[in-house]
Amino acid sequence: MMNPANIMKIMNAKNKFTANHPKFVAFLSAVFSREMEEGTVIEITLTRPGEEPMTTNMKIQQSDLDLMRELQDMAKNQ
Repeated sequence: MMNPANIMKIMNAKNKFTANHPKFVAFLSAVFSREMEEGTVIEITLTRPGEEPMTTNMKIQQSDLDLMRELQDMAKNQ
């Protein structure tokens, strides 16, 4: 069981993140509004100040979906 003070700390950090990055939070909400499918491609680009962007991607496999379900089940049972 989580300490209530830790839960409050996490909630405050989440609220600050949401306030600082509303477009990203809306993007994540849209992404997770429906179930991920095998074959979906996730692409991420990181751009550090003064550096060239780095981009990578991954195609979701059934084993990835299985892992996500297991993690969701674990979180529900906590």
